[in-house]
Amino acid sequence: MNADSKQSRREQSHARILEAAGRALRRQGYAGVGVAEVMKEAGLTHGGFYAHFKSRDALLAAAIEHAAADSAASLTRRIATLQEAGASPVRALVEAYLADLHVSRPERGCVVAALGSEMPRQNEELLEVSRRRVAALVERARSALSADAPPERAFLLASSLVGALQMARSLGTEGQALLPATRAALIAQYDTI
Repeated sequence: MNADSKQSRREQSHARILEAAGRALRRQGYAGVGVAEVMKEAGLTHGGFYAHFKSRDALLAAAIEHAAADSAASLTRRIATLQEAGASPVRALVEAYLADLHVSRPERGCVVAALGSEMPRQNEELLEVSRRRVAALVERARSALSADAPPERAFLLASSLVGALQMARSLGTEGQALLPATRAALIAQYDTI
């Protein structure tokens, strides 16, 4: 086996671990992520964990970044599709973020919505990673708003999106039924185009 194929297998294993940990984080929160379960879901032995991460917290930090990149890419694709169909940036963001599929599949969705209430109780390493994710969501909201919008509007829009998603998930079918009116209200409030 040459060095390239060994590195490739290691990278593939690492990616599987991050994917499994990212899903577990969004599905079960920080406390619900166990090393043994993540390694099993990734199809690897528990003993191989330390070849990839120095600690569980290091895994969680990397998994947050990986999950955030995954959900951001998915959101970006949905937004682009909506904008190509004529939606304004705000409408596209609101409709993509508060989509029924985003509500029903938390393990594939936004880490801020999945972990938001738990973030402040984490150690400094995880808190810093989490803060970057919140800042990135606020920045995405800012980029959707008009250039002259006050900075706090981006925070308000991002907060509204996260809160609506969390509540819709908590209420299940009843929450999903409220999403069309919620999307319309947010678009009416924030879309100035």
